[in-house]
Amino acid sequence: MKTLPALWALLILPLLSLGQIQKNPATWSFSLDKPTANAGDIVTVRIKAVIDDGWYVYSNDFDPNLGPNIAVVTINPSADCEAVGKATPVGAKEKYEEIWPGNVRYFTKEALFLQKVKIKKAGTVIAGNINFSTCSTKDGTCLPPADAPFELTVQAGAATAPASATATKPLSASITTATAVAPTSAETDTAATVPNAEGPSAAPVVADPTESLTAVEGTETDAADGSLWAFVLTAFLSGLVALLTPCVFPIIPMTVSFFTNQKGGAWKALLYGLSIIGIYVLIGTIVSRINGPAFANFVSTHWLPNVLFFAVFFVFGLSFLGLFEIVLPSSLVNKADAQAERGGVVGILFMAFTLVLVSFSCTGPIVGSLLVASAGGEVIKPIVGMAAFSSAFAIPFTLFALFPQWLKSLPKSGGWLNSVKVVLGFLELALALKFLSIADQVYHWGLLDREVFLAFWVVIFALIGFYLLGKIRLPHDSETKMVSVPRLLLAILTFAFVVYMVPGLWGAPLKALAGYLPPETSQDFKIGAAGSSSGQLGANQSASRRHGQLFSLPHGLNGFFDYKEALAYAKTVNKPVFIDFTGHGCVNCREMEARVWSEAPVLSRLQNDYVVVALYVDDKTELPPSEWYTSTYDQKEKKTIGAQNADLQIVKYNNNAQPHYCLVDHEGNLLVRPKNYDLNADNFAKFLDAGKAKFAEKG
Repeated sequence: MKTLPALWALLILPLLSLGQIQKNPATWSFSLDKPTANAGDIVTVRIKAVIDDGWYVYSNDFDPNLGPNIAVVTINPSADCEAVGKATPVGAKEKYEEIWPGNVRYFTKEALFLQKVKIKKAGTVIAGNINFSTCSTKDGTCLPPADAPFELTVQAGAATAPASATATKPLSASITTATAVAPTSAETDTAATVPNAEGPSAAPVVADPTESLTAVEGTETDAADGSLWAFVLTAFLSGLVALLTPCVFPIIPMTVSFFTNQKGGAWKALLYGLSIIGIYVLIGTIVSRINGPAFANFVSTHWLPNVLFFAVFFVFGLSFLGLFEIVLPSSLVNKADAQAERGGVVGILFMAFTLVLVSFSCTGPIVGSLLVASAGGEVIKPIVGMAAFSSAFAIPFTLFALFPQWLKSLPKSGGWLNSVKVVLGFLELALALKFLSIADQVYHWGLLDREVFLAFWVVIFALIGFYLLGKIRLPHDSETKMVSVPRLLLAILTFAFVVYMVPGLWGAPLKALAGYLPPETSQDFKIGAAGSSSGQLGANQSASRRHGQLFSLPHGLNGFFDYKEALAYAKTVNKPVFIDFTGHGCVNCREMEARVWSEAPVLSRLQNDYVVVALYVDDKTELPPSEWYTSTYDQKEKKTIGAQNADLQIVKYNNNAQPHYCLVDHEGNLLVRPKNYDLNADNFAKFLDAGKAKFAEKG
């Protein structure tokens, strides 16, 4: 559920293009592999494009959640014929596109899709459409998605010349900025037929012996190799950024403390690093085959793993403070003494396994894409990607494991080393609360509202400050006769942090901590409620909306928490809809709300120009049985608010990452290209303005 912070904000930038009118560079033609068929026969529709030089057309055999609008072939529903499976692309190339970032598949010069159709009645007409996107290889300009409809007659009886057809509507389109490019309603309405439970690449690509495509010639292998290296580099860099997230950082003090007490030299630290890589690759690959991306969502939002993480870190924190030592049971002490090396290995593997489990809850985008690729039939890429990503963890943690050994060998290390352990214990207690907070929000337990969470943090960090000044002594501490300058400086920084947090107890936003703290909407007491809404619903009416007793919007915004209800209301007030696909455990969602939504240019537009609806994709509240349904995406029954919202995001809007912001009309059709994590408030205001302008154009 959690997205990676700064790296993804840099990578996911809007495409820029020039404002002018241009004929679409792809010209389509359509034909049948055989002109006649009887009831029960299967024919193949050949969908071919000739593409102008310097342009390419996106294929349909890559992750539809990545960002680009994949090609969508639709056979119109009919009693006389029906589509068999998904259209198969022939000869598509692959490359890495940094703007998304990820691997896309595409055609240059010529494109070919093969769509099988079962004939139910002889002498019928096959009607359909391909919705496609074209982009320039020179400057990155992308045209709005366009449609090419077709009608092909299947003859009964004597054979005739092959039937053919060409697009019956003009394919010219104006080039606009990328933020104003959106899938048409045809794409969004048929999106449910595109993805499947086995991923977008599950369909085999079968070469057509009757077709010669220049698109498959040239540097396809080189491009694939280059894209793989770029993919590996992105995975590695993303892993380094993920080290700063709140669900990975707590492992650092555990690692330092564990290896401080280890014997055996550097080989154990190296084993720790290799274990992280090995376990991560093994678990990631196996899980992707069994459950796919759903497992990452389970780990990051379900109460069981989060409460377990909280308990583990809480116990380790108490151990660091000196309440007890975590040791093997007494019955195993003799065996541990006799086989110290084996005992150490078990502990090292446990530490590595713990790190792997915890990291799953904060590594959403890259892990999700790796799991999707693995589920779709990819083998090498998921393994290599997982190895690169986990190496980013392994290298720093291996260094952390080596460093205590060096510290312990220093002369006169004395009691200061225990002081380091105690400070880490306090930090462990503070960071453990993050996991309990996630479960609390998802299941609405009401245990850790924002002010309660902050109260714990204020006390814990104040105690760290007093400890550094020598005012508190814990077991195993040496007597502190004087305070060194480094300890004094650390105490000053700690107390400054405490002073920064205190106003948050009365409603201050504390933007720097937005990703760690519960949302502001969970705070019961504020001095001077900020950001009262004017405009769309009237004061304090969000609570009267459906699910309003469970959720609330930040900054005093009034809005909705049910998709259909929001669309219906927007129609009555004639405003576009701002859809916020969010989650209780989404760190970047809280950052966007605290640091972007709160800015006056953005907040005023949300208040006055849009009907706002927040759709939580990880909420576990069960709906009445009459509202349950089976998804066309993964054929699983959707029973909860979160499951249905997540399914809507995937099926309707071809995306599964949060935060994800969609500006739509009264039918739910996209007005402009959706936006994700971007801490630039000016960019976000322009995004809202573009959606409003597009809505006005539609009348």
